Amino acid sequence: MSESKRTIVLGAVAFPSGHAFKAVHALVKKGHEVIPLGIRDGAIADIEIIKHKPKLEAIDTVTVYLNRSNQVEWYDYLLELNPNRVIFNPGTENRELRSLLQEKNIYSVEDCTLVMLAVGRY
Repeated sequence: MSESKRTIVLGAVAFPSGHAFKAVHALVKKGHEVIPLGIRDGAIADIEIIKHKPKLEAIDTVTVYLNRSNQVEWYDYLLELNPNRVIFNPGTENRELRSLLQEKNIYSVEDCTLVMLAVGRY
């Protein structure tokens, strides 16, 4: 198995049909440490969704499942986390945030976490 990557799933929801829900399960199945952040109570794969912005360190990846307008309140938090990379899943593309990340030398990519995991590119 590949190296475990400490991953935040931003926009986590406890709806089985949601892509963020599926991503948490897929990440856990692949052995990654997952921190789901969202705005509603719930749990995914026995991990409680965190509804605030906890102080975290050593974050490898933030995978985004919030649309562009809902990302604005997370800009400062994401920049403070200083992750190795940020994945913008389909429908979450955000040129403004990508520019801010680039200024801090944080790699970002527009891709699909589920596909990346399925084909071994995560």
